[in-house]
Amino acid sequence: MGFGDLKTAAGIKSLNEYLADNSYIEGFQPSQADTTVFQALSSAPSAQHPHALRWYNHIKSYGKSITSLPGVKKDISAFSETSKSSPAKAAKAGGDDDDDIDLFGSDDEVDAEAEKLKEERLKAYAEKKSKKPGVIAKSNVVLDVKPWDDETDMAAMEKQVRTISCDGLMWGVSKLVPLAYGIKKLQIVCVVEDDKVSIDWLQEEIQNFEDFVQSVDVAAFQKI
Repeated sequence: MGFGDLKTAAGIKSLNEYLADNSYIEGFQPSQADTTVFQALSSAPSAQHPHALRWYNHIKSYGKSITSLPGVKKDISAFSETSKSSPAKAAKAGGDDDDDIDLFGSDDEVDAEAEKLKEERLKAYAEKKSKKPGVIAKSNVVLDVKPWDDETDMAAMEKQVRTISCDGLMWGVSKLVPLAYGIKKLQIVCVVEDDKVSIDWLQEEIQNFEDFVQSVDVAAFQKI
């Protein structure tokens, strides 16, 4: 690859475009190639070049150990535009019989292998994520169930309320809370799975016990 002069806007743009599809300058892990290009930059790329900025901050995080990254350090000319054609020119000037021998393989083959590896990793990640159970959203709800008068059998009313049963509904503790003139309301806690139980539906079901229940209100509602 060739980026040109990395102290110019064109060079930074070229680097950003390259890093849009590559995590590092060479291969799949930090190396001396990253060290060379990093040290050639005069400052961090701007936010206009997010891929180059992401790479810069990552390599910068190695601190002084950046000089100890694996690989053989090359001169920055190895990553400039002019260096891309220099091996061919040198071979042509030498006139050796080895002109047609590709010691490193074609770029197309390397890119194809990298793309295949990338697709395999993405596929494996997607399969793993699909098997992982999602978080079940639940809510803790406190209901105020008000009777008709002070002669209402509150124990019987609570018993009726607790007969309501469905998948995703779990009843909790309860208590009687004074209202006025000797009348008490039933305050009862329940935990519901949001995707399975509607609070409006639950209120309607309780109010169907017309012999006991005058009204039902939500006293408290909290996501778990």
